[in-house]
Amino acid sequence: MKYMTTAEIREKYLAFFEEKGCKRMPSSSLIPDDPSLLLTSAGMVQFKPYFLQQKQLEEPYIGTTTVQKCVRTNDIDIIGTTGRHLSFFEMLGNFSFGKYFKKEMCAWALEFSTKVLELPEDRLYFTVFEDDDETIEIWKNLGVPEDHISKLGEEDNFWRAGPTGPCGPCSELYFDQGPEVGCGSPDCKPGCDCDRFLEYWNCVFTQYDGQEDGTLAPLPKKNIDTGMGLERIAAIMQGVDNNYDTDVLRGLIAVGEALSEKTYKEDARVDLALRVMADHSRAITFMIADGILPSNEGRGYVLRRLLRRAVMKGHSIGIEGAFLNNYVDKVIELMGDVYPEIVDNRALIERVILSEEERFGATLRQGQVFLQEALDELQGITLSGKTAFVLHDTYGFPVEVTKEICAEHNIDVDEEEFERCMEEQRERARAANVKDAEAAWSTYGGVHAEVLNLVGPTTFVGYDHLNADAKVVALIAEGKKVDTLQAGQNGEVVLDQTPFYAEMGGEVGDTGIMVNDAVRMTVDDTQAPEKGLTCHSVTVEEGSVSVGDMLSAQVDEKRRRRIMRNHTCTHILHASLREVLGSHVKQAGSFVGPDRLRFDFTHFEAMTPEQIQAVEDRANEIIMSAIPTNIYETSLAQAREAGVTALFGEKYGDTVRVVEAGEFSRELCGGCHVSNTGEIGFVKIVSESSVGANLRRIEAITSYDALAYVNGLEAQMKQAASALKAPVNAVFEKVEATLSQVKDLQAQIKATKKTESAGLLPEDLSSVSLDLAYPCVVYRKDGLDAGGMRNLWDMIHAKLGDTAACVLASDNDGTPLLLAAASDAAVEQGFNAGAVIKEISRHIKGGGGGKPTMAQAGGKDASGLDGALDAARAFLEA
Repeated sequence: MKYMTTAEIREKYLAFFEEKGCKRMPSSSLIPDDPSLLLTSAGMVQFKPYFLQQKQLEEPYIGTTTVQKCVRTNDIDIIGTTGRHLSFFEMLGNFSFGKYFKKEMCAWALEFSTKVLELPEDRLYFTVFEDDDETIEIWKNLGVPEDHISKLGEEDNFWRAGPTGPCGPCSELYFDQGPEVGCGSPDCKPGCDCDRFLEYWNCVFTQYDGQEDGTLAPLPKKNIDTGMGLERIAAIMQGVDNNYDTDVLRGLIAVGEALSEKTYKEDARVDLALRVMADHSRAITFMIADGILPSNEGRGYVLRRLLRRAVMKGHSIGIEGAFLNNYVDKVIELMGDVYPEIVDNRALIERVILSEEERFGATLRQGQVFLQEALDELQGITLSGKTAFVLHDTYGFPVEVTKEICAEHNIDVDEEEFERCMEEQRERARAANVKDAEAAWSTYGGVHAEVLNLVGPTTFVGYDHLNADAKVVALIAEGKKVDTLQAGQNGEVVLDQTPFYAEMGGEVGDTGIMVNDAVRMTVDDTQAPEKGLTCHSVTVEEGSVSVGDMLSAQVDEKRRRRIMRNHTCTHILHASLREVLGSHVKQAGSFVGPDRLRFDFTHFEAMTPEQIQAVEDRANEIIMSAIPTNIYETSLAQAREAGVTALFGEKYGDTVRVVEAGEFSRELCGGCHVSNTGEIGFVKIVSESSVGANLRRIEAITSYDALAYVNGLEAQMKQAASALKAPVNAVFEKVEATLSQVKDLQAQIKATKKTESAGLLPEDLSSVSLDLAYPCVVYRKDGLDAGGMRNLWDMIHAKLGDTAACVLASDNDGTPLLLAAASDAAVEQGFNAGAVIKEISRHIKGGGGGKPTMAQAGGKDASGLDGALDAARAFLEA
């Protein structure tokens, strides 16, 4: 067969369907528009509005074609153990929304397979749904031999979005890899569990609407949804039997070979590690580029698990230190021309990965402590599978590593229990995937989608006008369309055009009023529940409003202008942060309100006061330079070529809006902005904080709010000066002198307390000590709190030296307290403070714990203190 690179196959597929009349569309982000989905895992995700007839494809296109980057992680621990499973993969797809159907799709699939890819026809096999005779006839009419067509049941060849909703039969294309890789059965055919028949293309014919009673109602428009795994077809075209031997993944495996000085296909353990690192490194590169950052939940947790698994596999074959950025270089080299976002975000990707690798090093050390404590407390010779699972899931320890460490202590691991925990996790992941697939369709629709279908998108005129005459095209109350809203009612008003900006991009929605001679309404908020549909949340104060009425829509101008100042300021702060901190800084979220702004950005450590001041100074320099803003629309490609900043993780259409403040700040943005930076007045940063791993946040205020803030600080300074009886400009010196006096007084108090505490211990400690291999004081002194007892231990330690230990008791106003403590030397001799407290705390009806060097307990029964000390003596002497 003809050899083709992955890049050649990708381009040939897209070009083929372009020639058939499909519009070539870019891959959507791995963060899907639908909040019910965790990650983009199929090509159809971005086209759901088209499938549901909420959006129409412009003429003359008959459909779309894409190569979609995807991440699926319901079986992370299987990845690398087989030649097929990948966490990141590319899905070639073509989609029709009522323009072409089975006949055309089957013909084109066969044509592309045999004419473009030049696959041998005698090695192609086809499966169809068992009741889909129509598709069987289509394949036969195209010349496919009947013995190359197999019928499969609903589980294999019928696609459903959920219990109800869009569904339809599938037809899958298989490539016969030869009997030598099969099971040897004479009945072997597509659908067999062996590797002989490799499914490479799935064509879904969405033609039914599944009803609650199980019946299938024909859809008014029949759709095509296809998917061809690029890595799978590349394996076929390159004559290899698994995805990892294809050109792209093999190039990434070579990186691991160089780092580890190991050779692929010589050792199964090494092969697994090399495969995992190749696959996972590609996934994490694309995930970070699309705005996903490591965290302990959601898609951020998926990213963290992939990264940590790659690191552990690297360490397992001898790679030391941080190494994953070597893979980033190769991923960008192999795929950067197709996916420019990984090139644009290179600095950020590398910084996030390096930071996370360093953070994981600390987590590994914590895991080692956790495992050691589990081994110390172990009763028997078998570590529980649950503990091994916690080490795997929380600390990133592969079970193999846990087993190796346990073996050094002659301890076994309950692998059966571990596998049960793993399977429970996999089931949760699979259930979530099923739920996501159902939600992908079920969350669409509702009253807002219905209104959008009925009246079309709202025209926004609010960039240039804050007042506009508009027609009421729909009214909504309590989740339903209504014809009229009366005085006292709350509801939603949809207009044909509006000056009100709907909340998006971090900018809050506009407020204001809507009036005519018969009604007055306050607009409390403006939202866009469906893309293109603006809904005004209103309270009807007087009169009534009906569908078809004309209104004067008036935005609260003073509020809007304050919002505009803050929004333009976020752009200036973004550019200032990048200038001061580095190009790895990317906007990762924002809030733009009338009274404040919040800006989240990628960075890896707290900003110093000097850096914060530098950012503020630079931003104010730009503001006070009174630079005119320039706002225009252009194509996304031209904006990228011009170096315009695209927001981290944001999704853009073909046409984008650029907001420029001279050469200093140039960003893609659909929000509302001032015409000159001087309108902002000045900016004051009021806080800088962490909002998660690798994420920082600054909060700031501008114009009137900044002025009020500074005036407030000045008033407080004057109050402080008055209280200190000092001039305002000498407050700092006065406070410094006062603090010095306070420090001296505190030292005097501490010295007095030390003198007073000298009588806490008996002069002869041997009278309260046990005769052990080390001196151990067992002593009761009432009236001490926990701090006082620790102070008493310090005194004992100082008096007895580095081999001391103690068990102390105190009745503190009816509250019994116990403390056990020891030096490291005493612990080495056998003392364990945690074990002592565990043994004796029951005497005071309490509980507690701690480490071998120190542990404490509180309780409810002070009468048991003496009994607790007696028990301690017996325990230690035994």
